[in-house]
Amino acid sequence: MQRVLFVASSAFGTASQSRRIAAELVEGMRRQHPNALITERILDPTTMPHVTGEYLAALMKPAAERDAAQSRAVAFADQLIEEVEAAETIVVASPMYNFTVSSTLKAWLDHVARAGRTFRYTDVGPVGLMRGKRVLVVTARGGIYSDGRAVAADFQEPYLRFMLGFLGLDDVTFVHVEGLKISPAAAEEGLARARQAIARLLAEPLAA
Repeated sequence: MQRVLFVASSAFGTASQSRRIAAELVEGMRRQHPNALITERILDPTTMPHVTGEYLAALMKPAAERDAAQSRAVAFADQLIEEVEAAETIVVASPMYNFTVSSTLKAWLDHVARAGRTFRYTDVGPVGLMRGKRVLVVTARGGIYSDGRAVAADFQEPYLRFMLGFLGLDDVTFVHVEGLKISPAAAEEGLARARQAIARLLAEPLAA
């Protein structure tokens, strides 16, 4: 059975272009695998708290020494990690805000990145422990960055590639929805290109 984790992180909710296009990808996967188990994790300020000092202190304590609030904070992060561990394919909808990812997606990664659980330190450097999964990232961008003209301003894809790779998630494919703020014509072209890329991805075999 295909197990898919869908993570959406736009402040615009269901009106988000990244979420809409990523949802089309997930729906295509659902059609391919009618029995797929799809878990949705929708990130917004009410559902994805940022890392706090109290949470970090809780991680350094034995479970028996944590107070109730600390136990809840660690349990919440444990659930996020378990969702990633269970998934074979992870679909991430990532809008570009000020040339990088949303703060809620950054917070999700902060919770998922845990030494000894999702990565470990070794004599030759850190090693990711979440290998063997496929990650498909759908971005939404007002400008155009993937053609090389504005690549220096793109702190979104490089950051996500590094962080996902740090966790051992090195099978990563990006689908960029670009030009959304340039003009209506550019936006339509960007959406069309993204949907073509999704069609190609769906033509590839996924884990059963």
